[in-house]
Amino acid sequence: MTIQHPERRMADLKMAESDSKTQLFDEIDDIHAGMLGVEGSGLHMQPMAPQLDRDTNTIWFFAKKSAEMVEAIKPGSHAHFCVIGEDHDYHACVAGPISVNLDTAKRDQYWNSVVEAWFEGGKDDPQLTMLALKMSDAKIWASTDSKLKFGWEIAKANLTDDDPHVGVTKEIRF
Repeated sequence: MTIQHPERRMADLKMAESDSKTQLFDEIDDIHAGMLGVEGSGLHMQPMAPQLDRDTNTIWFFAKKSAEMVEAIKPGSHAHFCVIGEDHDYHACVAGPISVNLDTAKRDQYWNSVVEAWFEGGKDDPQLTMLALKMSDAKIWASTDSKLKFGWEIAKANLTDDDPHVGVTKEIRF
């Protein structure tokens, strides 16, 4: 029996060059979780489910008030959020100021059954809060999905002094 895999969207190198912000937003929307870390907190990065507000360049996360990460966030804190695409051909690191902010409109907008499973008291759970990462900059790495192109570039690089060209790296400012 052959298992059919759903069509996967590979990293588009042309889009990485021409519209890297939209591509980044699309990748954030496609992942279930990325790794979030608060600079200077001494804590390890941890998996968090992003809720992207494209209009304000903000990533929202549901969290428990008692979580170490929440307690580590102080006025002026900055964070990094790392994204890895489903096919491992897209990587990004987003940075910016982070704050604890239980915005009830955002809570209602992003609330779903997965979030509800973490909060026994639902939307009114006393432990419920949200984190808002206001994106200031990001760096992306998009790589080719072509094994032939990858192999050609590696072989060419081994025969010359040139680095292989297997993808696109871009910096984004918000």
